[in-house]
Amino acid sequence: MVDTTLTPVTIPADGVELDGDLGIPEGATGLVVFAHGSGSSRKSPRNNYVAEVIRKRGVGTLLFDLLTEREDETYETRFDIPLLVERLLAATEWIRSRDETRALKIGYFGSSTGAAAALLAAAELGEETDAVVSRGGRVDLADERLADVTAPTLFIVGGADEPVLGLNRSSYERLDCEKSLEVIPGAGHLFEDPSELEQVAELAADWFETHLA
Repeated sequence: MVDTTLTPVTIPADGVELDGDLGIPEGATGLVVFAHGSGSSRKSPRNNYVAEVIRKRGVGTLLFDLLTEREDETYETRFDIPLLVERLLAATEWIRSRDETRALKIGYFGSSTGAAAALLAAAELGEETDAVVSRGGRVDLADERLADVTAPTLFIVGGADEPVLGLNRSSYERLDCEKSLEVIPGAGHLFEDPSELEQVAELAADWFETHLA
């Protein structure tokens, strides 16, 4: 399947406009919204690689900036999880308002702090969310709502990312939904080796293809 051309979009949220890139393969029944980590953006090479693999499975993707350039200059704002959740919910509402996307199943792919935002948004939306994947996520920042997540949830963690792996294992036990925890042997927090990132992409694509396609 040939990769889908990305369409630049603008998402309104709380009086600001957030830039995004939307790609929907022909016949797609699902759409994965990406929530990047602190200090990153919709242009994250790792997330874009994962998104490309997902689109090749026939599932759409939306990568967007959770913060404006000005907001991203403030360290505290990067870690303002409630704000990131609001932005993710605003993007989901925007998807539901558009003719071409409103009928699509919704999945979230979150990295680092973005994973906490994805899980909290999924807890808020309940059965309106159909799948969640966390890559090296600070899922512990969502601990108080993990029991409310109903969407099938996959945690992907690097085996060498010991502090985050420990947090993921602890948070994993709090989930009361279909779930899986996959550890990439030897991988660090950023999955810098191409083969490690390839494993992340395939695991995520399998999960979303199963639950959204």
